[in-house]
Amino acid sequence: MSYQQTISGTTYTFDGLVDVMAKATPLRSGDQLAGCAAASDAERAAAAWALADIPLTTFLHDLLVPYETDEVTRLIIDTHDHEAFRPIATLTVGGLRDWLLDTAARDDSATRIAAIAPGLTPEMVAAVSKLMRNQDLILVAGAATATAAFRTTVGLPGRLATRLQPNHPTDDPRGIAAGTLDGLLMGCGDAVIGINPASDSPQATAELLYLLDEIRQRFSIPTQSCVLCHVTTTMELIDQGVPVDLVFQSIAGTEGANANFGVTIPMLLEANEAARSLHRGTVGDNVMYFETGQGSALSAGAHLGVGGKPVDQQTLEARSYAVARALQPLLINTVVGFIGPEYLYDGKQIIRAGLEDHFCGKLLGLPMGVDVCYTNHAEADQDDMDTLLTLLGVAGAAFVITVPGADDIMLGYQSLSFHDALYVRQALGLRPAPEFEAWLASLGMADSNGRMLPIDLATSPLRALAAG
Repeated sequence: MSYQQTISGTTYTFDGLVDVMAKATPLRSGDQLAGCAAASDAERAAAAWALADIPLTTFLHDLLVPYETDEVTRLIIDTHDHEAFRPIATLTVGGLRDWLLDTAARDDSATRIAAIAPGLTPEMVAAVSKLMRNQDLILVAGAATATAAFRTTVGLPGRLATRLQPNHPTDDPRGIAAGTLDGLLMGCGDAVIGINPASDSPQATAELLYLLDEIRQRFSIPTQSCVLCHVTTTMELIDQGVPVDLVFQSIAGTEGANANFGVTIPMLLEANEAARSLHRGTVGDNVMYFETGQGSALSAGAHLGVGGKPVDQQTLEARSYAVARALQPLLINTVVGFIGPEYLYDGKQIIRAGLEDHFCGKLLGLPMGVDVCYTNHAEADQDDMDTLLTLLGVAGAAFVITVPGADDIMLGYQSLSFHDALYVRQALGLRPAPEFEAWLASLGMADSNGRMLPIDLATSPLRALAAG
């Protein structure tokens, strides 16, 4: 089915739902690279008008990626909750936008949005996001609540957790310990202390897990640890009795892109059950940690939909959240500017993508976080990241990622510093996860409002970590 829209005497024709979705997407370099972006602002506006009039029910039978050849599509369709969908089943995409904005102004907005979340497909939320200004994305995401828990609880209103990321280019335990101490002293680490290892060696990964677990237990830190190796490595280590808290995996929105990561949905389900069977959580049993990012399917050459047409990268990103939703993760974050300017060219595109991803994930019921980041060859800088961080704080992001000095010396990209987390919590009155906040207070590191206090490391229990 084709769609038409006339603007100022010019009629634009869109070849099916895949085409109108792509053309309605705000400009980004990845869609231009894929050859599916609108050729002009006028065509983009026409596509948005056409998209606004499409009924939501269309997305249940006019599939963007074929059901027969894609397990992510099968997951989306086979698990769709028709009862949760019923209250909005008569709406168009534009009607859903109006419903969300009206609901965001109500006192019971979180409950109402949570009730329809199982009835929304990723394609529906991607579609409605394309009709929204940045402020709309922020307002609706801020009105929604999605929580998860292991040793800390993430996603609670008024809270912003952080991943403490003490990466080291050679996995030097002293360097990792120094980065961990630096983050803890700044009140970071309540979402997870998570390391990207320099290698995927099971032995090296096990050593890092033992190191993090020793630090956590020695100082009674209510948090969880994770070494971000491949899921198969983590499952092997679980079988060996290594102390595994969270199972990590990068995921994407098509079966082909996930195959490029070396994973399938059944593999992830098996890993989820294996980690839960360890019963290491204290306040919950959400054990999965996923990272995503716009452009991952395109970079793997796995971005084509029905009829071999390219699907826009933001819609494919939203589809990865369906995979995550099925696994009930503790953490999921988009690494929004990590892949590079080929997919998100500059600060404006990165900011928009970060708000879109957060909105879509939260609308689907996920405790959504964002790695506010960029690569050094992108047309972006730390001022752009300050802006995105502040907007995400207003929008109620579950967590962000923090690294020493905002410079990840192992992965070679720019993220947020521990000080940036202090800034946004102070500016917006946000607090750490409650369990972690209580620990900080017990050490005299935070006041009753969760604000960090100056301490004398020479008398702090953490001095042992500084001593190595």
